[in-house]
Amino acid sequence: ILVGGLEYSPGTLHIYSDSALTLPAIIGIGAGGGVLLIAIIAVLIAYKRKTRDADRTLKRLQLQMDNLESRVALECKEAFAELQTDIQELTNDMDGVKIPFLEYRTYTMRVMFPGIEEHPVLKELDSPANVEKSLRLFSQLLNNKMFLLTFIHTLEAQRSFSMRDRGNVASLLMAALQGRMEYATGVLKQLLADLIEKNLENKNHPKLLLRRTESVAEKMLTNWFTFLLHRFLKECAGEPLFMLYCAIKQQMEKGPIDAITGEARYSLSEDKLIRQQIDYKQLTLMCIPPEGEAGTEVPVKVLNCDTVTQVKDKLLDAVYKGIPFSQRQQADDMDLEWRQGRLTRIILQDEDVTTKIESDWKRLNTLAHYQVTDGSLVALVQKQVSAYNIANSFTFTRSLSRYESLLRTSSSPDSLRSRAPMITPDQETGTKLWHLVKNHEHSDQREGDRGSKMVSEIYLTRLLATKGTLQKFVDDLFETVFSTAHRGSALPLAIKYMFDFLDEQADKRQITDPDVRHTWKSNCLPLRFWVNVIKNPQFVFDIHKSSITDACLSVVAQTFMDSCSTSEHRLGKDSPSNKLLYAKDIPNYKSWVERYYRDISKMPSISDQDMDAYLVEQSRLHGNEFNTLSALSELYFYINKYKEEILTALDRDGYCRKHKLRHKLEQAINLMSGSS
Repeated sequence: ILVGGLEYSPGTLHIYSDSALTLPAIIGIGAGGGVLLIAIIAVLIAYKRKTRDADRTLKRLQLQMDNLESRVALECKEAFAELQTDIQELTNDMDGVKIPFLEYRTYTMRVMFPGIEEHPVLKELDSPANVEKSLRLFSQLLNNKMFLLTFIHTLEAQRSFSMRDRGNVASLLMAALQGRMEYATGVLKQLLADLIEKNLENKNHPKLLLRRTESVAEKMLTNWFTFLLHRFLKECAGEPLFMLYCAIKQQMEKGPIDAITGEARYSLSEDKLIRQQIDYKQLTLMCIPPEGEAGTEVPVKVLNCDTVTQVKDKLLDAVYKGIPFSQRQQADDMDLEWRQGRLTRIILQDEDVTTKIESDWKRLNTLAHYQVTDGSLVALVQKQVSAYNIANSFTFTRSLSRYESLLRTSSSPDSLRSRAPMITPDQETGTKLWHLVKNHEHSDQREGDRGSKMVSEIYLTRLLATKGTLQKFVDDLFETVFSTAHRGSALPLAIKYMFDFLDEQADKRQITDPDVRHTWKSNCLPLRFWVNVIKNPQFVFDIHKSSITDACLSVVAQTFMDSCSTSEHRLGKDSPSNKLLYAKDIPNYKSWVERYYRDISKMPSISDQDMDAYLVEQSRLHGNEFNTLSALSELYFYINKYKEEILTALDRDGYCRKHKLRHKLEQAINLMSGSS
């Protein structure tokens, strides 16, 4: 270093390069890298194993899908084959069967008083002279239009006057006035006019008129059509209705039907469809009829999965073909005897010592259980009473009656799903009966049954197959009902007369909306009369209606109602299956209904004189069907129950005061109370 003249040397300077990492750092990084490498290798191994498992699962699922697909294809193929062959068979089988119409009295009684076999109006009234005199005085009052209208309106104003009472009064009045149909028609028209007035005053939607039986007038209207359309049913509409009933019954019986739940392989109702594959074979049995001799055997087709009672029913249907149900032997009174050779005779029963019991489920005996073969000889013989049979039949009948009673509580298509009961265990043994399918909700469904549940929707193709098979019969019925031109039978006067009356009422109240007029007519005739008859063919014919037939007829009746509606039905994936089933047909049926109403309105009007003459003739033909005094006696119950209210109402009305109707009613009451 030189500073001026001074020189100084500080020494030698060495410059070193810095080291990148310390030794501990190098060791740490090496260890971390090793761990990371091991982790990556482990992840790769796990990923490969997972991929292999996924591939295996995918292959298994693909196999399951292929199996499901083949089952779908098989089911659809079967349905299509059945569709092609069944229509011809059904038509052939029903040729030459005589239609077992009920006589007028039984038919009207079943509509007016459903479920009551021995109604008082069918019997002579055994009463003291003063009671008879009182009832004759009451009859004179009922034949006074103002009294009758006051009587009905007063009853309807009472809160305790129930829906059942309204129906009962309407039916009793029609029975009492059967001999004076022209008077009953005048009263009915006035009641309907009052109902329309009340409906509009209450600001109710006009379309709701006649929708539900909430008044005496509505039930009277049903009964009025019942009386006046009997001849039309016998001569025209009864045949396609009976053919539809027979077609449904035969088609249902071609496949298995569960004797406990009523579910069937063939059905129009989703709720009554067996959603499992049931293996069965058709057998032909040679049946010796009751009191029949050897050599008089009748060949009958049955299924090897049928219970003994089901077989007996099929045998009786074949043996008594064309004979009214009430005139036949019943299955409960007969034993089924299997004859093997000359000496061996085995009585087959639904339950006996051979019945199979697994855990707490007891399965009803079938032909397969007894190993009955094709071509076997069987005989229907009078039931042999034994102690075992009595105990046995009691248990079985009770189990079935629980189901039947649940079934009868409702008949609307919407409530079909709620009909399937829990299979209740028998109190004595703790076992539950089953036939083809166990109760779906039961807890001992195995995990392996999931496959059959997954595929259960596939069986809905059977609804389509059954619908296709029955289509011709449904079309024939709808076409007959919604047509003004019938073979050898004109449109009943009652229909034209009532439709004209409704149009007249609409004109009077300046209702111009064609939808309202259409709805009134639909609620008046199709809804009030035809739907009832379609759902209950046993009101018209001497037949037995099973639960599966009832479910299918309910679907047809619902379709009939939808066809008469003016509103559009928007269908989606959640729509009921019965609506989807007939979705493509309903627009066509609707056009029939519109044409029908249009054709009726174009027909020349019926004068009151012509209608009265027709009604007088109807009264002459059927005036003695019911016991008028007995009907009056039943009606008098309501006079007694609402005496003060009726007397007050008669006091308030000017016409009734002028004609002293209160005084006359009091006379009748005093005469009646004199007997008690």
